Amino acid sequence: MTNAQTAPSKILILTAVAAEKEAVLRGLQGDTRFDVQEAGVGPVEAAIGAALALEQAGPGAYQLVISAGIAGGFTGVAPVGSLVVADRLIAADLGAESPDGFLSLDELGFGTAVVEPEAQLSAKLAAALNEAGLEVQLGPVLTLSTVTGSAATAEALAARIPGAAAEAMEGFGIASAAKRFSLPVLELRAISNPVGPRDRAAWRIKEALQSLERASSVLLEVL
Repeated sequence: MTNAQTAPSKILILTAVAAEKEAVLRGLQGDTRFDVQEAGVGPVEAAIGAALALEQAGPGAYQLVISAGIAGGFTGVAPVGSLVVADRLIAADLGAESPDGFLSLDELGFGTAVVEPEAQLSAKLAAALNEAGLEVQLGPVLTLSTVTGSAATAEALAARIPGAAAEAMEGFGIASAAKRFSLPVLELRAISNPVGPRDRAAWRIKEALQSLERASSVLLEVL
């Protein structure tokens, strides 16, 4: 009597909304190694959604978690239409204000606001995207509960986190859940707008979703 074979581990990709999920699925072309789900908008919903997905799937179901979607890009680092692969996932507004400026969770001594992704895999993905002819940056992706809407805030974030490439609302939440399940994490973002003054007319969501779709097809070659 032989033991039943266990199904190979999959890669869990989590997006915030349906449009991002659909773009990723188009890029993946039905590859069954990937499971794509919506986690919800914002760090709390994303963390809950990720934790539920991992808990329901059970131990060993997944080998890697990816936070994917569109994002704002920091001027001079990640232009609209480009891609960003995170080399750090940072909860940029998790901390406290002080007379001397913002104090991160790390500085307060209450834990950490940074999750390190799988470094070699992040670099490999960024290189593969570049080889595919896609403009890509490897840099910090910030997670915020409140999206930046002013030049002053954008400048303050860029000054406080050198090299900041993109900002979104879910990465750190998803990464925190993955960390609790001892799973590595990646974050992939397609840039739809510059970080700064809120200007809906300048958003290029359709183009960013197309970039996300193309980037997702490259995942097939890397993972």
